[in-house]
Amino acid sequence: MVKSLVSIEACSKKDIKRILDNAAKFEAQPNRRLMDGMIAATLFFEPSTRTRLSFETAVNRLGGRVIGFSDAATTSSSKGETLKDTILMVSNYADVIIMRHHIEGAARYASEVTRVPIVNAGDGANQHPSQTLLDLYSIKKTQGKLDDLTITIVGDLKYGRTVHSLIVGMSHFNPRFHFIAPAELRMPEEQKRFCKLNDIEFHEHTVFSEDIINDSDILYMTRVQRERFTDLIEYERVKNVYILHKKMLDNSKPNLRVLHPLPRVNEIAIDVDESEKAYYFEQARNGLYTREAILCEVLGIKI
Repeated sequence: MVKSLVSIEACSKKDIKRILDNAAKFEAQPNRRLMDGMIAATLFFEPSTRTRLSFETAVNRLGGRVIGFSDAATTSSSKGETLKDTILMVSNYADVIIMRHHIEGAARYASEVTRVPIVNAGDGANQHPSQTLLDLYSIKKTQGKLDDLTITIVGDLKYGRTVHSLIVGMSHFNPRFHFIAPAELRMPEEQKRFCKLNDIEFHEHTVFSEDIINDSDILYMTRVQRERFTDLIEYERVKNVYILHKKMLDNSKPNLRVLHPLPRVNEIAIDVDESEKAYYFEQARNGLYTREAILCEVLGIKI
């Protein structure tokens, strides 16, 4: 694996398995002073709760320290400082930079202008590799395997960077996909072309039916992202098009688990929280262990 984690494509099947194995070690023992004396910079040019807090908790659990910002308006970028200058300046102070940015490709660019490892915490609608790795860890924990699973992805498939990355991450494990989205938010051609090139079976739907749910091992719900829309009328038209209710899971497989990268809005009804098949809060907790493993990976720390 390359020094930085910019995209999930940079991870081979062997890399993924190693990171997930290490995540399991951190779940068994999260407090290890493997980053003692090191500093991580969290640069969040876009809002974040789970990703930023789980990365910062991971650094603290590993014995490191955190610097950075969660609001770009309070930084010199609001004065016109370029991303390159910000990255070069921060790299003087930190051993690793964890960055979220609204521009696609920003993390890759940052990795090219500095020798400090960059961890991509989301770049526009492009990639979210650490989310993918925690998703894979969650899938493996709940299913006992990653191979030969049927995964149904619902909601915003056009702008959803988590689902774009998930397709690539799962490509090593012979998945079968159902893509459920309104026409305005259907899976982009780039991702469908990737599936075809890698002989990944997929089916597109506009109706969120219980027959598809019952065929699934993983039901991956996503939020329709208001912040990605330039036309708010279009957003209002599609924001509540698919809502999962507990009763819709009545005839699903016993092993089915419901995942969501969070935050949710209305796409998962509150009554689903009572189901043993709801796994999204545990999924978020898995992010801590996975991100501890990611930090050690890019820093070359042996566990």
